[in-house]
Amino acid sequence: MLIHPQFDPVAISVGPLSIRWYGLMYLLAFVLFMLLGRAHARRRPDLKWTGQDVDDLLLYGMIGVVLGGRLGEVLFFQPGYYLSHPEEILAIWKGGMSFHGGFLGVLVAVWMYARRHGRRFWEVTDFIAPLVPTGLALGRIGNFINGELWGRPADPDLPWAMIFPWVDALPRHPSQLYQAAGEGLLLFAVLWLYAARPRPVMAVSAVFLVGYGVLRFAAEFFRTPDPGIFGTLALGLSTAQWLCVPMVAAGLWLLARSAARPA
Repeated sequence: MLIHPQFDPVAISVGPLSIRWYGLMYLLAFVLFMLLGRAHARRRPDLKWTGQDVDDLLLYGMIGVVLGGRLGEVLFFQPGYYLSHPEEILAIWKGGMSFHGGFLGVLVAVWMYARRHGRRFWEVTDFIAPLVPTGLALGRIGNFINGELWGRPADPDLPWAMIFPWVDALPRHPSQLYQAAGEGLLLFAVLWLYAARPRPVMAVSAVFLVGYGVLRFAAEFFRTPDPGIFGTLALGLSTAQWLCVPMVAAGLWLLARSAARPA
């Protein structure tokens, strides 16, 4: 049975200044977005994206994911806690970023980018969809290093069952790593290959919505559910699972619409 390494959340400390692993994961995610975006633009010149376009879009996305992710955590998952501790709302270096909130924040940022640069909204979302999952993987690794979002109790015979000593002595699923592998690496592989050749408008975005929604929904069965606005387990489902339902439904609807469009 494994025991969580209990990493020091501070990666680098110089005098009064410190850089946390969680922040470094976000920095790496943004760098990967830029590099993969440029690679995607090169392999698909028909999309007419340049390196400068990717850099500009990244700036919008960074603002959207950080503001949306934090507000999502505050409003969807821990409104009671942050109402009692409003001084911690901006303490993003401690962790606590909601994907669903970040997703909504990015959609707003993409809409603003598309409007300002004369591009269609779905054209932009189709371009960025394959670039997102690696950032999700790094975020989950950051959660693992922080020792947050641990899994549900697991069979002690499970070879990778892990004890999180500050929680209890029960073997648990390292659900952060499950999510890094599923919503991160697996979803990236699917989308990167799918987007390698022309697809109908909205199709790549639709595959992202369905893929993420299904994989996150499944991962929640191994993760200790957050309280959230729907309660810890409303009708047997966590708040995150409830939030995944409209994502999958929207993805299937977009997939059906895109099937009637030319590539």
